Amino acid sequence: MKKPTILDIAKELNITFSTVARALNDHPAISITTKKAVRETAERLNYRQNKIASSLRSGRSNIIGVLVPNLHVSFFSSVVSGIEKVMNENGYNILLYQSNESKEHEARGIETFMQSRVDGIISSVTTETSEDVYQEIKSRNIPLLFFDRGLSGFNVSSVVIDDYKGGFIATEHLIKQGYKNILHITAHQEIAIFKNRLRGYIDALEYNNIPVREELIIKGNFSLEFGKDVVRRTRLQNINYDAIFALEDYTAMGAMQALKEAGTKIPHEVGVIGFANEAFGSLVSPALSTIDQQTAKMGEEAARLFLKQLLVKNKIFVPEKLMLEPVLIVRESSNRINT
Repeated sequence: MKKPTILDIAKELNITFSTVARALNDHPAISITTKKAVRETAERLNYRQNKIASSLRSGRSNIIGVLVPNLHVSFFSSVVSGIEKVMNENGYNILLYQSNESKEHEARGIETFMQSRVDGIISSVTTETSEDVYQEIKSRNIPLLFFDRGLSGFNVSSVVIDDYKGGFIATEHLIKQGYKNILHITAHQEIAIFKNRLRGYIDALEYNNIPVREELIIKGNFSLEFGKDVVRRTRLQNINYDAIFALEDYTAMGAMQALKEAGTKIPHEVGVIGFANEAFGSLVSPALSTIDQQTAKMGEEAARLFLKQLLVKNKIFVPEKLMLEPVLIVRESSNRINT
C-alpha cells in the first residue's frame, strides 16, 4: 500500500503543498485553524513526517545533544531529566551520549551530534577534556551551553552550583560539630568545580582560625575505592584527623566503609560529609551528610537558558552564567552534637 504524502494531504484539503509543509512544521505564518485541519487529516491518512527530510528543508532537527560524563551517578541522571522535561515541553527531543570520563568518547559523542544535525549541544565536560572538540562546535556556530563542569576559556552560557560556597559550608558544618582536624579528599584533575570546593575548604578553616595542614589535603582519582584507599593509607602513615570532607559522595562512601572496617565510630570519632546528594546517601548506615546541588533545577534552568539562546537566531547573543545555591543536608555521618 502506497504511503500517504504531503501532496495527498494538500489534495484532500484543497490547499497547496507548501501550506501543508509549513503547517506540519508549525510555521507562524499559517493559521491555527489550518494547522489543526492539516494535523487531523495527516492523522486520518496515517501520514508520518520524514524528520530527516524536514530538518534538511527547515535547517532544524528539533533535537538537542546532551553530553554527560556518566549516568551511573544519580546527579547526572537527575540533571538530564530536568533538561528533557523542559525541552519536551517546548517541542524538542534530546540525544544523549555518555563520555565515561574519556576525551576520546567525548569527541565521538560530539561528532555524533554534529552528524545528527542537532540544533545545539548541552555538555558537562570530562575530567580529561580537550578544548579542540569544543572549538570545533564554536567554529560551526552550533549553540553550546555547559552545566556543572565547563571550560573557563569559553565565552558560552553555563549553569553551575556555587562549588566554593558548597565547600565552605560543608567544612564549616564540620567545624561547628566540634571537628578540628578535617581531611579533604579532592581530585588531582584541574577541573574548576573541584578546585573551588578545595578553596572553600581552605577558606573555612582560615576563617575559623584553624591551620591548613597540607598532609590533610589528598588528591587522586575520585571513586569509592579511592575513598577506601585514603583511609587505609593515612592510618598506615599515622596521619591524624577527626573528620573527612570528600569532593563527592562515592568517595565519601568509600571512606566510611574503610572507617567501619577499622572499627572507627562515625560520627563520634570521625565525621564524614560528601558532595552531590546521591540517592544512596540517605539509605546507608550511618546516613551520609552531603551538599545538595539542586540537580533537577540545574537541568531545567540549563534547558530554559538554552532555549533563550536558540530564539536569538541572527542577533548577537550575550552568554549568561547562572549559579545555583548549594544546600547543606545534615545526616548521621557528621551530626556529632545531636547523636
